Amino acid sequence: MITTQILNSEEIQRIHTCSLKILSKVGVRFLSPKAREILKARGAIVKDKIVFIPEELVNEALRTAPKTFILGARDRQKDFTMPKTGLAGTVVDNSGVFTLDFHTGERRECNLQDLFNFNKVYEASRWSTVVWPATIQEPDRPEHSREFRQDIYSFMSTSLHVQSELWHPAEVPLMAEALNLITGSEAETINRKIYSFTYCTNPPLGHDKEMCETYLESLPLGIPICVYPMPGAGSTGPASLFSNIAVANAEALSALVLFQMAKPGTPIIFGNAIGTTNFRNGNFLEGVPETVLQTAACGELAHFYGLPNEQAGCLTDAKTHGAQAILEKTITTIPLLNSGVDLLQGPGALECSNTITLEQIVVDDEIINYAQRLRRGIDTSIEKNYFTDIEEVGPGGHYLMQPSTVMACRSDEFMTQELTDGDTYETWTAKGKHDMYSKARIRVEEILAGAERYPLADNIKGGLEDIMRKADILLSPEKLNH
Repeated sequence: MITTQILNSEEIQRIHTCSLKILSKVGVRFLSPKAREILKARGAIVKDKIVFIPEELVNEALRTAPKTFILGARDRQKDFTMPKTGLAGTVVDNSGVFTLDFHTGERRECNLQDLFNFNKVYEASRWSTVVWPATIQEPDRPEHSREFRQDIYSFMSTSLHVQSELWHPAEVPLMAEALNLITGSEAETINRKIYSFTYCTNPPLGHDKEMCETYLESLPLGIPICVYPMPGAGSTGPASLFSNIAVANAEALSALVLFQMAKPGTPIIFGNAIGTTNFRNGNFLEGVPETVLQTAACGELAHFYGLPNEQAGCLTDAKTHGAQAILEKTITTIPLLNSGVDLLQGPGALECSNTITLEQIVVDDEIINYAQRLRRGIDTSIEKNYFTDIEEVGPGGHYLMQPSTVMACRSDEFMTQELTDGDTYETWTAKGKHDMYSKARIRVEEILAGAERYPLADNIKGGLEDIMRKADILLSPEKLNH
């Protein structure tokens, strides 16, 4: 396989040492009293809300964190081993608030049908692995339980692994009930791991109270936690790639330490959505070379620690479909895949992950397919040495009728183009002069017209609907403040 190295061993050690110094000398702010108590009991120094974490606790957390586990899916055929055993998987970024309407092109807020459509199209992709629920508007349902419902709707619309967030401890028993219903039992929920968390730290060097305490409450369920710092170099992080990576790494290590001290053996995905700053306007930037340099470096730090990892990639700041989106997504995909990332999080999104579209999900699958082929490199095994063919054809002949050529047409050594065009100009014109996005639209229409894949049984769907109605009541401000 082709490999890309962003950091050498000395540079990795330098960043690791800097992160340890940040943890022990600068400290990390934990707004949760419960988190501070856990860390203090294990030897951390606590001053007000700042926790100073010694190297010994980091080493202990790295020792107890599992080095491998499986992200389960409703369909067991789609389970994904962490770290990966072959090529990387992907995480569709449905988290954007907006979409470009498939029929009108209008930018609007996502609705429930969009969530089902996004997941149906993504599941039909070649590299689909994990779903982030779409951010939807449901005017006829309570806002306070919307994010919980988004997670349940995702289980109802895909057989893939679902990764999301919970924000209040009251959500934990409701999610446990839903997972037990889907898997069949509490024991299977713990064993199968069909759901995982993202845990976003608050840059720079902070942890909020609500999500932190919610995840501490959920630890008995064995739910994997993807720690996900996202400092922007020059705004919420220092204005050098080296120092911003060190800060992001310190944030990730601080989360690792907390959850390992609270429950040793908790599955951790060492993730990152680190970025940079547009110095013209202060905006966070995703689709630039500096972003992928940082995310790939963070992935190499995860390898250094022996932990599975998930990195933001296939990113763009483009507001609509087109050349900018393809350029930025390509440049933020290839280095990550070639550096050995386990999960690439970002396909489907535009506008710095604020917008998702059906067409972009399909286009990104093509970009990733190209990049995965590059990653596989050249097979120089004895089986690929066709000297006998060379000898048989000799000078001036051709290889079109050789049995090895016929076999190659059906092999994965030569990638088949799906959205890009390799025809002559005349043939391309006769077929309608399609570009990648017009071909993607045709593919979307074919997928959406097809039957639902891997549907849940009616009794499970009904049970999940009951749990969502219960959440509408139990997660109301009146109940939570009672």
